[in-house]
Amino acid sequence: MELDQLLAFMTKQGASDLHLKPTRPPLLRLTGRLVPLKAEALTLDQVKDMVYKILTPMQTRRLEEKLSVDIGYGVPGVARFRGNVYMQRGNVAAVFRRIPYEIKSVESLNLPDVLLEMTAMPTGLVLVTGATGSGKSTTLAALIKYISANRPVHVITIEDPMEFLFADGMASISQRELGTDTLHFREALRNAMRQDPDVIMVGEMRDPETIGTVISAAETGHLVFSTLHTNSAAQTIDRILDSFPADQQGQVRTQLAQVLKAVVSMKLVEHADGRQRVAALEIMRSSPKIAKMIEKGETGEMLEEIQSSVGYYRMQTMNQSLIALLVHREITYQEAMRQSPDPEDLSLKLRNMFPNIEGGDMATSDFSEIQELQQFRRLYEEQEEKVKLQIGEKDERIADLTTALGERDQVVRDQDSRMEAMRREAEKMRAEYGRLKDEAQQKIEKQQVRIRELNAQLSGNAPQTPEKRQGIFR
Repeated sequence: MELDQLLAFMTKQGASDLHLKPTRPPLLRLTGRLVPLKAEALTLDQVKDMVYKILTPMQTRRLEEKLSVDIGYGVPGVARFRGNVYMQRGNVAAVFRRIPYEIKSVESLNLPDVLLEMTAMPTGLVLVTGATGSGKSTTLAALIKYISANRPVHVITIEDPMEFLFADGMASISQRELGTDTLHFREALRNAMRQDPDVIMVGEMRDPETIGTVISAAETGHLVFSTLHTNSAAQTIDRILDSFPADQQGQVRTQLAQVLKAVVSMKLVEHADGRQRVAALEIMRSSPKIAKMIEKGETGEMLEEIQSSVGYYRMQTMNQSLIALLVHREITYQEAMRQSPDPEDLSLKLRNMFPNIEGGDMATSDFSEIQELQQFRRLYEEQEEKVKLQIGEKDERIADLTTALGERDQVVRDQDSRMEAMRREAEKMRAEYGRLKDEAQQKIEKQQVRIRELNAQLSGNAPQTPEKRQGIFR
């Protein structure tokens, strides 16, 4: 049985991890559960031979000295794998995590779009946290891929071991692996400051020195991404502070309040179909209140602030994310209750939203969409009431206008009647005027004839008739 064959079979089955341990058959993790292969149990020599064939001399020495070593391994045409070889009961054992060659996008991972806003920030610290196998590396890879495609910057990654292989896009990406390209995280981070970086991705903040250097890098004007094995934003703040001596925690708290831009805490939960898993996320983003809580050490009040900042800052608690998944029928009610960090709070929220939710099953992880729908509903109801009032007012106005129009129409009819009477009177006057004009014309003509006759008599042209003479001419 060859290791490459096991890794290829694991990839074909869609498993996330392969466990190799003496006296047991190889184990695959499928949808969160370990399933043994139908094969013979591995012997001590088989496990040792499979593992030692892929170790470099440096990795072999480290395994013998430290009794554990992280490695990166690729099978051409299959996938890359992140492995950890360790000793248990004096024998060699190993676990391999599958890392696909193709890096998925934030959209294809069904993650909230608010994560893309974090990639556009010029400076600050963004932490992706969660238990082992919760999707931290995959999410970080999706964010770096987006930066590579959309920002003309220099990205430096420092990993142990190197997992995803990034291709240059608009950005230039330099990947450094611990043990191959650098000896220590701290040294690699310090050297990165002289390599003109814009974005730095640190695989994991493992010790106070690395944490301090990461915070300093964020303070000096870089956008830094990293991971921690914590389950919530409040726990992340406490874990970072607890890594330092008590006399340094006040300074670190002040630095964190200034540079920490977001904490994304992840958990993979079983899909409703039982064949895959989906991500639930708690998202905390920097706000004046959050920064003040970090500076004063009031991490216990952080959850309430996250829960109430869904609308403006698009934060969300883990319970709110589980509700979003449940509403979108991505998970079942039972799975939501099983994965909830506070099942009583989740049950109360669900009963308020869906009174019959606990009577049976109700089958993406962005709670802000749910709140948006609720806000739309409230706005719709308020708008509907306003519209009803406006319609009532308009109906009254229409009735008033109808009455006014009726009155106006009556006035117009009265005016028309008066105008008609005046028109008839004008016609009569015009007819009388014509008659009087004709009579006057006739009289004028007669007078003109008479004047001509008189003029003729005065001039002597006309014969005088004594018997017809009258007045002074007799």
